[in-house]
Amino acid sequence: MKILVTGASGFVGQALCRQLVQEGQHEVVAAVRSPASVVTGGTRCVVGDIGSHTAWEKATEGADAVVHLAGRAHIMHDTACDRLAAYRAINTEGTLALARRALASGVKRLLFVSSIKVCGEGQLKSSTDPYNEASPASPSDAYAISKWEGELGLWAAAKDTGLEVVVLRPPLIYGPGVRANFLRLMTLVDRGWPLPFGGVRNHRDLLYLGNLVDAILTAVVHPAAKNKTFLLSDNQCVTTPELVRRIASALERPARLWSVSEKCLRLAGRVIGKGATVDRVLGSMRVDSRLIHRDLGWSPPFSMQEGLRETAKWYRRTYSR
Repeated sequence: MKILVTGASGFVGQALCRQLVQEGQHEVVAAVRSPASVVTGGTRCVVGDIGSHTAWEKATEGADAVVHLAGRAHIMHDTACDRLAAYRAINTEGTLALARRALASGVKRLLFVSSIKVCGEGQLKSSTDPYNEASPASPSDAYAISKWEGELGLWAAAKDTGLEVVVLRPPLIYGPGVRANFLRLMTLVDRGWPLPFGGVRNHRDLLYLGNLVDAILTAVVHPAAKNKTFLLSDNQCVTTPELVRRIASALERPARLWSVSEKCLRLAGRVIGKGATVDRVLGSMRVDSRLIHRDLGWSPPFSMQEGLRETAKWYRRTYSR
């Protein structure tokens, strides 16, 4: 089977291509934006910027399936003049252009890695039911809206053309190569900074990179995945202070936590212009991933402890003092 992986030089793409080549069961085409992009496995194919006019012809030629990872990532302080237009150009229009080209090339299945943010920003109360595949879409920012519109376009293509579509909606992904808030949290824990989250009682589901890769490998070939959306996680819900303790343990550092009321934390976040970040840290994001287990027999092969341990090893190699 020939599999095209878009975004092959990214956080997830590198791990996926590496695993595909290691298993040796499929021919891999690694689509990247630039000749300078790092590719960890497969045949490199440079496609340039992602959008409505991307030249996918060479990349999709002879492919049986496409794993679409390329996209405009969620950016906390995006400076684009029209953020929604910027996200749509890549995550919506770029996705649909790929689908059209894939159909013309005879591709049978397209797996789209979307985001749990399509469901919303999380639960206001930890007692609220977790998101599942039946949860109504409630995207609240430009990134999530563009992902949702990409999904809708793919479902229309599936209905009209027979293209098999699979959508995965992961929560926050961590693992070797992680960036943004998770890396910042690891750095704070490693440096021994006291964190004011000791009294936070939220519940959050996360997803280890290795588990996402394994789920993709299952869903891209499984007959029962056809035209379905799946939510997935590590199946180990944690509070923010518990996550800090687990990161500290993986880094072999003490967890320095102290308690400040959530009301004070939210107020402080808004005063310093970090309100959205604080809301995410304090809020709940629970995911019910039973459907992918029921339909595909998939369960995460790595525990959170194992995932954090591998992430800590990478962190030490990369940021050792």
